[in-house]
Amino acid sequence: MIAIIDYGMGNLHSVRSAVERLGYETVVTSDERELQAADGAILPGVGAFGDAMDQLRETKLREAVLHYAQSGKPLLGICLGMQLLFDRSEEYGTHEGLGLLPGEVVRFRGDFKVPHMGWNKLAFRQPSPLFEGLEEGHVYFVHSFHVLPERQDDLLATTDYYGQVTAIVGRGNVFGMQFHPEKSGSVGMRLLGNFLSLCKSGQTVES
Repeated sequence: MIAIIDYGMGNLHSVRSAVERLGYETVVTSDERELQAADGAILPGVGAFGDAMDQLRETKLREAVLHYAQSGKPLLGICLGMQLLFDRSEEYGTHEGLGLLPGEVVRFRGDFKVPHMGWNKLAFRQPSPLFEGLEEGHVYFVHSFHVLPERQDDLLATTDYYGQVTAIVGRGNVFGMQFHPEKSGSVGMRLLGNFLSLCKSGQTVES
């Protein structure tokens, strides 16, 4: 069972549909017991970082997500959900994140179009089980803020948008994708499928 975490700010339907198309059972939940019982969990997100953290605190899911990450079972943050995995964000003020990965979220700066919206090619930076059987390809981004990881070892893939932009992160059992894999054609679905295979294996991973 794959838990899709519902804290009121995620594109739950499209993520759930993509996971079920790949042959996995899902539960959309804000219940900690259902979350802890799941084989894998997905933290989606759309909107502002500070609002999302407020929602996680108000729904008591902040502690539940941290507890889940400590279990060693796979956790995937998507789009804003990936940004929430980090220490802090400068989006409309300074906001504390979940702190599962060290780094910060900053606004794109430069004389170019923001938000970064559209299809961009991935460049793999570290080996990862997410890339099993996959060649570098294009995925779909929509974001105005991007992650600066503190540890280069956590940076699994980048894309080029007026410089190298963090696209996929991971350490141990915690992963994040800045783009929307469920909207990214065959490449996105293969990445999502490889994450789900980790959940299916039932193996825990030390962070």
